[in-house]
Amino acid sequence: MLSFSEFMGLDDPFEREQAETINDPYRSHSWVNICINILIRNVGRAPFQITLDGDTVCSGRIFSLFRDVNPFMNRYDLWKETAAWWFLEGEAFWFFGDDYSAGIPREIYVLNPRKMRAWIDGDKVIRWFYATERGEVPLLPDEMIHFREWNPWNPHRGVSPLIALTVEIQQDVRPNKGTSKLLKNNSVPEGILKTDQVLREEEEDRIEKRWESSYGRDKKSRSIAVLGKGTSFQALSVTPAALRFFELKRWNLYTLLARYGIPPRVANIQDQHSALSGSDTSNQHAAFWKYTIIPLLKNFEQILETQFFSRFGLRERGVFDTSAIPELQESADEKSKRDISEIEAGLKTINDVLRERGIEPKPWGNEWHQNPQGDKKSQKTPEKSLDSVNINNNHPITNKASRSLLNEQPIIGSQR
Repeated sequence: MLSFSEFMGLDDPFEREQAETINDPYRSHSWVNICINILIRNVGRAPFQITLDGDTVCSGRIFSLFRDVNPFMNRYDLWKETAAWWFLEGEAFWFFGDDYSAGIPREIYVLNPRKMRAWIDGDKVIRWFYATERGEVPLLPDEMIHFREWNPWNPHRGVSPLIALTVEIQQDVRPNKGTSKLLKNNSVPEGILKTDQVLREEEEDRIEKRWESSYGRDKKSRSIAVLGKGTSFQALSVTPAALRFFELKRWNLYTLLARYGIPPRVANIQDQHSALSGSDTSNQHAAFWKYTIIPLLKNFEQILETQFFSRFGLRERGVFDTSAIPELQESADEKSKRDISEIEAGLKTINDVLRERGIEPKPWGNEWHQNPQGDKKSQKTPEKSLDSVNINNNHPITNKASRSLLNEQPIIGSQR
């Protein structure tokens, strides 16, 4: 396995539990943790449905398996943990449980990929070993499902998406530790004590200890320093190189966001030149779903179709339902503008739009209405949407087609 931890040069995965608590980027790097939680929260928002011949299945053994999962996990946790391992280690394992022997499983458990070891014979995995406190437990490939990201170095294992960001993560974690030590001395900036007197070694030690005990680490800020005769304190200023560190951290942050496919505003990061609101924010949230979450969900669907539904000869299929995701819905204003454009272009009638909106059609609404002055007016005044018109009241409007909708009379000379 070529995980991020192994790429960092850690020990064997079965002997490195303590090392993981220190070097695991999910634990030690705040933005890795934030990014993965953003991703898995959104993956869980799309319900996984079982379908049969295009119809949603709401009962049966397959439905119960993906709804109940196991006594300790619900269906939301199943996909959340699967996606978390995918984004952290580039792979995830489903195990069918200790009581599984053959056929359709009754339970699903998510295993830790870091504890998995493959036994390969003839370029094929014939057995897996899972590390536990009691030793390695042998598992057969038929007892599990392996979600695996493409790995150019090992075709049998996934690869962490963070493998190419090793330097960037180290650049953040190491200076952060140094900065934490600096901030502990929160009463005064780091500096030096200067005196015009000649001091013996024991006097130097005594002054240093006195200063640390009164104004140094873990002391309240804004303390008043009382210095002896001929003694002064000189604060050390931050160098330009240290200031560039903050710009480097910003660059590393955007690199991490790009690797995970998270637009800045989805992570609540405000660009200094624009506000954290408006259409740009909506576009970034929609792009996050279209180009990051949905491709991942389609990948999961295909893996399950091959390793689960087709393996067991099932007619059912599993799909993620994204129809209710707000970020993917067309806004009312955009829909109204599109409807008006299609009406004027002859692609729809007014009754077509009314039926789509659940409104009773008009007797004359099947005839095509065209606004001959529409192109000219659109260059002078902004286009009004159908949503801005109350079709049950006499509200002034500018579009002839919409005006005919209010008066319930066709426009003479505008029929085809």
